[in-house]
Amino acid sequence: MNWGERARVAVRYTFGHGQGHLSTFLSSLSMLGLVLAIALLVTVLSVMNGFDREMRERILALVPHVTIYGYQPMREWRELAAEVAANPEVRSVSPFTEFDALFIRGEAIETARGIGVPVADAANRALLDTMAPAQRADFLARDDAIALGSGIAERLGVSPGDTVTLVVPGGGISGAVDGTRYRALYLAAVMHSGTELDEAVALLHLDMASQLAGLEGAVSGLRLATGDLFAAPAIARQVLSSLPPGYFATHWMMTHGNLYAAIQLSRRLVSLLLFSIIAVAAFNVVSSLVLVVFDKQDNIAILRTLGASGRDIAWIFVLQGAMIGVAGVCAGSLAGAGFSQLVPGLVRALERLTGFHFLHTDVYPVSFIPVDLQWQDLLVVGGVAFAMCVLAAIYPARRAARLAPALVLNHERS
Repeated sequence: MNWGERARVAVRYTFGHGQGHLSTFLSSLSMLGLVLAIALLVTVLSVMNGFDREMRERILALVPHVTIYGYQPMREWRELAAEVAANPEVRSVSPFTEFDALFIRGEAIETARGIGVPVADAANRALLDTMAPAQRADFLARDDAIALGSGIAERLGVSPGDTVTLVVPGGGISGAVDGTRYRALYLAAVMHSGTELDEAVALLHLDMASQLAGLEGAVSGLRLATGDLFAAPAIARQVLSSLPPGYFATHWMMTHGNLYAAIQLSRRLVSLLLFSIIAVAAFNVVSSLVLVVFDKQDNIAILRTLGASGRDIAWIFVLQGAMIGVAGVCAGSLAGAGFSQLVPGLVRALERLTGFHFLHTDVYPVSFIPVDLQWQDLLVVGGVAFAMCVLAAIYPARRAARLAPALVLNHERS
């Protein structure tokens, strides 16, 4: 038999229709299991990729990659920033002032971290982009403006245009023993970053934050953005080595590294679990093809008597396993790709229907289900599933090749 004849018989066993086609039913059952397993794996991987992307592109765009602090407030921060910016691995440098405060509106009280930045600095554009355009313009126009994270604003029951009272304890980073500072600020904007910052951060102009923190024009430190996220620890060491004593550095891996590692670990564990489901689907191909061999014993015997070799019979069933794999991989990949794009909308619809918010930034890093479908995942999942199907077909193929045609025909005649 040539390859065309082998393929024609395999196609008939796999996709044939009509009465008594048990092999087609068994092949379809195997395909269905493979389609469901692949679709599920592609969907879950897309969601995990989405969390990974949001961690890198959203959360780490809002938090500094490296932060330089001084043991004393930085008064000569402009000269220090110029020195740090000379490092070729540093993309931008921006001063900041931070302090802990109570935020009061009526009888509602919340604690949060106040952060002051130079709002005109391009390095802080990502923070400003979390505000609505009109609110952002209002925030930029007023020196006494403040922007609250959406979670804080919701708990305080305030909206843009209201006044919020800040209570900042005395002392602070400067170490000075002075009285508690009170300041009523105009709420110009509410930040909707969709991240944990919405629950804990209030944004102010740098000068106002320096006054509230009692630093008298000094700043708390410098926020650095780097070109390579994963080189942040090495870059922090390089920057510190170029500075005089009296400074220390932190980086995003110290504050968010555990979260990123947890996302990566979850992705690997889920992938391993779902690949085992594909392996089960491939095992189903073994059992289905074994049953097909029994169902087609008379056909196999007739083919052997017409001159087909055991090798020809084996290749027919290997090709059948490959066809099941190709059909299952194609259908499963398309189903997974389509369903993964529907997941965010389905989750939002379910949240509106039930009134229950599944992800909240006081627990999870983001408040929505992100999806990032990558073609590399489709290739890996499809390649592994196809290889498993081909390997699964080897045992039934060898079994079919060893059938004795005389014994089978004699049994059929009796």
